Amino acid sequence: MSTRSDLRDDLRAREPSDVPGFLTAHSGLPGPRGNLELLAAFGDVAPESLVLSLVGSPDEYHASCAAAALGRLVADHPDDVGLLGLLHAQAEDARWRVREGVAMALQRLGDADAARLRGVVAAWALDPDPLVQRAAIAGICEPRLLRDPTTAAAALDACRVTTDLMEARAPAERRSPEIRTLRQALGYCWSVAVAASPVTGLAAFATLERATDTDLRWIARENRKKARLARLLES
Repeated sequence: MSTRSDLRDDLRAREPSDVPGFLTAHSGLPGPRGNLELLAAFGDVAPESLVLSLVGSPDEYHASCAAAALGRLVADHPDDVGLLGLLHAQAEDARWRVREGVAMALQRLGDADAARLRGVVAAWALDPDPLVQRAAIAGICEPRLLRDPTTAAAALDACRVTTDLMEARAPAERRSPEIRTLRQALGYCWSVAVAASPVTGLAAFATLERATDTDLRWIARENRKKARLARLLES
């Protein structure tokens, strides 16, 4: 299997017009798992014009690569609100691979500029679209980013905010696929955030566990199954 470094070299050696075919040939699809190393390498080196040409592509793998690569462009151009708006639009995509690409893009942004990531996540956590909220928590609840205490606190806040907003929705609305997608993400993101901020996190999680709301209780149960949280609760 090619390494990320090898794939970067392969991509650099090709004309931009040849890259989409290379992505397709090495995507690993159809299959159980897409080529994440290639996706990451594309995000590292793809020219801006090529990234933008593939955003929203009907080819799901191309679109997911472009979504992930937008994180680098957003980080490199902090004054270009259009790029951030474009990333926001990809968070609403119906295709799960594209939405995963958005979470990866936010993580790229966090690697480059943690303060800016925190600002984006705080805003997206309040977005009316549950898929955008999902992108916010999935993006920031990444252990490598949460070694920074300020970012860890922001992750916990994002989990609280999106959970509260979900609880406030009408029962019929919660049956939508978009809300179920958000709920699924909350089913693991809480454990990541709590593990990174155990003192405040365990107190917040205790409040979640006392909830009588069916969806909140499901979220608490799912997070209890995660080893990172189970170790804390047993200690």
